[in-house]
Amino acid sequence: MRDGHRVHGRGAAAAVRVARDATRGPVVDLSFVTWIRAGGPWWGEPPWRGALGPQASRRVLPRQARAWRTRTLLARAARWLRHPRRVLYVGRPGHDRRVVSEDGEGRRYLQFGWDSAYQSVVGPGAPLRLELEYLRLMVAGLAFVPEPRRLLVVGVGGGALPMFLRAVLPEAHVDAVDNDEEVLEVARDYFGFREDARLRAHVADGRAFIEAPGPSYDVVFLDAFGPKGTPSALATREFLLAARARLTPLGAVVANVHRTPNPLYPAMRETWRASFAQLHGLDARTTANRVFVGLPYARRVSRAELKSRAARLGRVARFDVRGLMSRRFEDRSVRRAAEALALTTRRG
Repeated sequence: MRDGHRVHGRGAAAAVRVARDATRGPVVDLSFVTWIRAGGPWWGEPPWRGALGPQASRRVLPRQARAWRTRTLLARAARWLRHPRRVLYVGRPGHDRRVVSEDGEGRRYLQFGWDSAYQSVVGPGAPLRLELEYLRLMVAGLAFVPEPRRLLVVGVGGGALPMFLRAVLPEAHVDAVDNDEEVLEVARDYFGFREDARLRAHVADGRAFIEAPGPSYDVVFLDAFGPKGTPSALATREFLLAARARLTPLGAVVANVHRTPNPLYPAMRETWRASFAQLHGLDARTTANRVFVGLPYARRVSRAELKSRAARLGRVARFDVRGLMSRRFEDRSVRRAAEALALTTRRG
């Protein structure tokens, strides 16, 4: 890997390994760092909530910072040591360095930072097995589209979503876009991501790719996340309107968002309300993820039609898509209020 370090060591018994970056000098990587399996943001789920205390849900004042850091460190240490994983790859130094690890069952995890949220969890060689609940909810968004033939995925991570779409929709064309070449290299080397005539990867800024002239898509999936959440450029009304403009008449924009901890979530929700004729949501039960489905048309899709499409999709997806669709809710806010509160490029 360019500017990356492979780390070989198992569990807490592994020694501290020193790697040398070609441009930044010696870098110390702790190969015994481990993480618990995906079960929600660690600061919002037991036992971390008890360890962190009530301050986990509000802004920390300066005088509380030291106690906050201590509780955070203790909670993270307990989390790391509970389920050890072997570290396979450590990327370039920085607060968002790419880290790939593997658990005892062969699942591989991609993180942007040692203790950040999971960007991808993939069982190599098993594209039809989506490990993360929010990805299954994003796939359920396909039920809103009669015949998805051309798909765009913004944010590749380990490649779980584009690989799954390629497998369950073999006649469809999938474009996968990520602005970081290293992420695509990691996806190919560690997660089994492979391009072919119907699955193409592009190194490009997601917003620039969507705003540039190009083909229309039946579904645009937005799953681009950094260490601090959704990039601000991909959360504004201008961007969402550009994504809407790239849709076919009966298409959909499907996005993964975090409800908490995310101080911008209320404004993001209003931005989606102001940008689409219809807004539907699907909530994860084990995490704070919510999947938005924005539709450019006002005609209501009947419940029977959605169930029929979800049932057909479930037969090839190998999980209960129809059951996931039972969590669907429609957001019918007052348009005027949504427009007033929407994020814009000027403000965002």
